[in-house]
Amino acid sequence: MQLSSELSVLNALSPLDGRYAGRCQDLRAYLSEAAFMAHRVEVEVAWLLALSQAGLSEVAAFSPEAQARLQALVTNFSEADAARIKAIERTTNHDVKAVEYWLKEQVEDDPELSKAAEFIHFACTSEDINNTSHALMLGRARANVLVPVLEGLLERLRQLALAHAEQPMLSRTHGQPASPTTLGKEFANFAYRLADCIKDIQAVTPLAKLNGATGNYSAHLSAYPELDWEAFSAGVLNQLGLKQNTHTIQIEPHDWMARLFDAIARANTVLLDLNKDMWAYISLGYFKQKLKEGEVGSSTMPHKVNPIDFENSEGNLGLANAVLRHLSEKLPISRWQRDLSDSTVLRNLGVALGYCMVSYDACARGLDKLEVSAEVIDADLDACWEILAEPIQTVMRRYGHAQPYEQLKALTRGRAITEQMLKEFVQGLGLPEAERDRLLAMTPRSYLGLSVKLAKKL
Repeated sequence: MQLSSELSVLNALSPLDGRYAGRCQDLRAYLSEAAFMAHRVEVEVAWLLALSQAGLSEVAAFSPEAQARLQALVTNFSEADAARIKAIERTTNHDVKAVEYWLKEQVEDDPELSKAAEFIHFACTSEDINNTSHALMLGRARANVLVPVLEGLLERLRQLALAHAEQPMLSRTHGQPASPTTLGKEFANFAYRLADCIKDIQAVTPLAKLNGATGNYSAHLSAYPELDWEAFSAGVLNQLGLKQNTHTIQIEPHDWMARLFDAIARANTVLLDLNKDMWAYISLGYFKQKLKEGEVGSSTMPHKVNPIDFENSEGNLGLANAVLRHLSEKLPISRWQRDLSDSTVLRNLGVALGYCMVSYDACARGLDKLEVSAEVIDADLDACWEILAEPIQTVMRRYGHAQPYEQLKALTRGRAITEQMLKEFVQGLGLPEAERDRLLAMTPRSYLGLSVKLAKKL
């Protein structure tokens, strides 16, 4: 076999850059290598601009033109710029130093900015730039990609809950017939859980630090002991929309990242549960799947329409959570004040969220294909009169009947129960007339509790 050395969707090692590239492309603007470089440039520029406004005699305040030129380096950052930084890195063998040298290249023809060139990356350790960049990257990916996609899934579930709020359905606990619900109520359950997860994801506050090699502003104070570096650092971070972590080692400890990844993993677990239930309901015939011209379900069995979207989502959610949980467990741990094992792991942020995007897309497509088979759902429920043993024995308890549970157990357990058998049992209980008639009028389809109300309440 001979394959091109140029990366393509056909020779990519990861399906995220190959088969599924289109499903996670929106993340590239935030979590790709080029995006990481762009965010580093943004942080370095913000730091330099703040230094120029700090009243330091060695760094005069920049003119509006100089400020605009620096901001243009952020706004107009391109893949060509990223490629140049990568070329510099081949010499430096240090990615952040390559960004610093690139910035110096960009201002070397400007007398005003070149004079301040050595204040690019002033007193910073690489991790100051990286951790701040990661906070921006994850915050923006969350706000602009992750949460909107999850909210799209949530809206689909809400619509399904309302559309099918009144469709009675047999429940199954331990795989056995149980008290009925409605189809809409079951969708509402997932919607309620997912909404809660989205709130948790949004509630995590990104933290960052710009405090030097071991978190003590030592280099900063050695040059300018009179400056309040804690406040200065917090101000730069606040301008970037971030909150300062005041107590760190060389690295920001990533506890906030762990909270975020755990919250995303919980959302994924809810969707994993949804996928498994949808798969099972399709297997029972409760749903048909909309057909698409030209699609094949099986290479040998022409009749098959497989629930491939829910299966695809399930598999990729597993991969997403495996990476998210490793990130959550690994990143908050560092040997003493710094080791580099977190650095290589952090390069997989796009992998974790990429698998999320693939799975969310597949789940959404699966939900959009569903067509309710009301006749199958109704027939399944109509064949299970034994589920009315619960309300009958509960009413019997109210009116003081001896051993009501045991009586219904003897009548129904392991037996095929008909409507007539239950009605004869109720007739012989000697209940008050109104209670007797209410139980006699009850059917498996009407024994729904508050399920309709709860589905519509969503």
